[in-house]
Amino acid sequence: MSESDNRSDDMQVIRAGSTPAIAGPAEWFTGTVRIDKIFNAPEPSRLGLAVVNFEPGARTNWHTHPLGQTLLVTDGVGWTQCEGGPRTEIRPGDVIYCNCGRRHWHGATDTTAMQHVAVQEALDGSPVTWMEPVSDEDYLAGPIKKD
Repeated sequence: MSESDNRSDDMQVIRAGSTPAIAGPAEWFTGTVRIDKIFNAPEPSRLGLAVVNFEPGARTNWHTHPLGQTLLVTDGVGWTQCEGGPRTEIRPGDVIYCNCGRRHWHGATDTTAMQHVAVQEALDGSPVTWMEPVSDEDYLAGPIKKD
């Protein structure tokens, strides 16, 4: 084994359960939200990742991402919506790309919890711009796109 095989800067493993869960801040979420893992890669990377759990009825506020965001649904059933578009059902295995600068929200349905992995890049140190809460009226409005 070479000396480089033991270097601590080659790879970092963050063990499951080694980071404490935090409550989703009320300034960013409606309802009960738990963030189990947050990881921000060291510079020069701009990549960040979080595992987010939404109880039924819980959702993000309206928000945008300067460089976009990718979601991977890992459990439950949720909804997502870009401003002006349909509320869309999302299920385990679905990958959702939220375009740069597009106002959107995502969360659980009104009856089912949902978990997703969120991956985004920061621009000038910020991966997201948080806005106002999604009203119950908007959250429950209109038909649900399922395909």
